[in-house]
Order: sequence, then C-alpha cells, then structure tokens
Amino acid sequence: MDNETIYLDYAAATPMDARVLAAMQPYFSDAFYNPSSPYAPAVKVRRAYDSAKQKLANLIGAKSGEIIMTAGATESINLAFSGIEGHVVVPNIEHYAVLANAEIHHHTIIKADERGFVSADVVKAAIRPDTQLVSVALANNELGVVQPIRDIAGVIRDERETRLCKGDMTPIYLHSDASQCAGQLDINVARLGVDMLTLNAGKIYGPKQVGLLWAASYVRLQPQIVGGGQERGLRSGTENVAGVVGFARALELVTEHRKYESERLLELRDDLQQTLVDAFPKAIISGHMKHRLAGHLHISFPGLDGERLIFILENRGVLVATGSACAANKGTRSHVLTAIGLSPEVADGSIRITLGHLSTLENTKRAGEIIVEEVKREYERLGR
Repeated sequence: MDNETIYLDYAAATPMDARVLAAMQPYFSDAFYNPSSPYAPAVKVRRAYDSAKQKLANLIGAKSGEIIMTAGATESINLAFSGIEGHVVVPNIEHYAVLANAEIHHHTIIKADERGFVSADVVKAAIRPDTQLVSVALANNELGVVQPIRDIAGVIRDERETRLCKGDMTPIYLHSDASQCAGQLDINVARLGVDMLTLNAGKIYGPKQVGLLWAASYVRLQPQIVGGGQERGLRSGTENVAGVVGFARALELVTEHRKYESERLLELRDDLQQTLVDAFPKAIISGHMKHRLAGHLHISFPGLDGERLIFILENRGVLVATGSACAANKGTRSHVLTAIGLSPEVADGSIRITLGHLSTLENTKRAGEIIVEEVKREYERLGR
C-alpha cells in the first residue's frame, strides 16, 4: 500500500504489525522444526508453541488446555457447532459462517432490531427445551454494533439451572464470535460469561489464517480434522508455530493499547461522521449509536450505487467497503442491511468505513473531503 492510499477497511483485514512479524520470523527459518519431534531443537519449538498458547489463554482469562488453534474464525465457528445435536438459536445479522452452520441444525433465526441490536429477551423467547447452542457475535462485523453478551449469558445460565432443577441434562452453551472487537473491547471469557469464544489473528494486526476457539472444559466438541491427534484430538495436523506465536504477540499488543486506541478511533470516527452528515443531511447512519465499536462507521447515501462509489473512491486513493467482504465477493446485497429493514434504495447506497492503526487525523480528514466530493458528483450525475 503506497503512502497516498488511505485504507479504511480494517474490519476486512489488518496489516501485520512489524513487531508481530519479528516474533514470527525465527519459526520460518532457524526454528523450523516439527514441535512433535523428540530432539532438543524441536522440543524448544514445542515450548515456544505452548508458551504462545498460554499467553493467548492468559489474555482472555482462560486455561491453555481449553484453547484449540484453528485456521481462522470460520473454522473456529464450525468447531463450535460440531458437538451440537439439538436446536440452535442465532440472530439474522450473524456472519455467514454462523448462519450456514445453523442451517445444518434445527434452528431458529431471531431478529435484531432496526439498530442491529439483539436483546436478551428476544434470545430468551427463542430458547426451546431442546436448544443446545446460542451463537451471538460480540460485535457485528458490518454495523459494529456491540451486543449485550453478559445479559444473554445470564439467560443461558438461568436456562441451564432450570434444566438441572428438573433433572434435564440437555446441555446449552453460549458461543460468541469476538473476531471484530478484540482490539477494542474486553474479551475476558469469565466477565463475558460465554462458554465458547472465537478469535481471529488477521483482525488484530496478526497473521491471516490463524484463529482459535476457546471452549470451556465442560463443552462437548467433535473432531473436524482427524489424524495425528493435535489440539486435544480436535484439530489434527502439524502445528502452525509461527502463526500462533504471531497471534499471541498481536493479542498482547492490542490488549496493551486497547483503551488508548479505542478513544483515538472514536474521536476520528465521530469527526468523520459529522463531516459526512453535515454535507449530506439525508445520509443514514446505521447501527446502535450508543453500543458501537469505536472504529466502525456505516453510512448510506440513498439513491446511490455503493459498489460504484467504492470504485470511484479507490481511484481517488480511498479504500472502503460496501459491507462484509463475504457479501461483496458474492455480489449480493448485505443480509445484515436487509435484516435491519433498510430499503433497497438505502442499502444499495451504503458504504462501511472502518478505522485502525494507520488512521490519523490528517488522512481521515482527507478521506472525508474526498468522499464528500465524490458523493456530490454522483448525486449531480443523477440529477439529485
């Protein structure tokens, strides 16, 4: 990415932090050994791998033995659903990986409100006697809406206690995909009250295709990849030592700077939002205005073609998205925007702006000026 490009799509991917790459570098070359081999250099690599997993566990308030490393969030989500035989409950704004897994099971799709917020009462109403899993992302990847996971965890806890009092041993778990928000929110599993948590290194300035599933010791899972028995027998295959070391370093760094970075991004986001709303009073900001990730701004310019707009902005050196990278790749209207009730005219004129480490006051202000110029040109072209 050249110095003139202004990157505003951190929800899709983040650039690797140089400190993360430095931590990984030895395991690409000198320390290349298979961690399952018995000789001393390999044992040293095994220790590095185990130490990285322990660090990941410590950073989320968990035990190392409860973490299963995966090739990203999608595999983690698939593993979270693997032990479920009964009914599942998921919101209609979840990531495609969650919705696709729900469709394999008896399931109920619950509705988020027009702000993209999923209330604990709606979750409670959807739970049946055979419900075994509720999966709600900690923060939505398109709107940035932060969900009341602690309240939802309370609903799950009450349901579990009610079943036990009745002698009903049907398990019920709460899974949350926290991939979008590890750099901005507290993800301590005990404080969240979840039973399973998904994380993705590629969203926090770490390596892509590296993720994890934390699952409490009482959660039943089924192997998705069988073979050598690695990762508690749930995910066989030679361990990605460099990737896991990088993941641990990335999570350590974003955790250390979380408070400052969230405050910084919030100020930048709010200034940019004000610039765009002042220029276009009819623009629509989607998402919960109070419970939203600091770096997320989802804005719609009714009547415009959002896909055309992102290509125009790219030509001006500003990289934004129309929504989820998965939806964009399929060339379909975002299911999230449809779910919260946006009309086609509004949804199709939407762009998602997400800020991150390379965002500064100067380049964010410049991006706002360019967006205003190009949106005005588009409205003029259409005679509006």
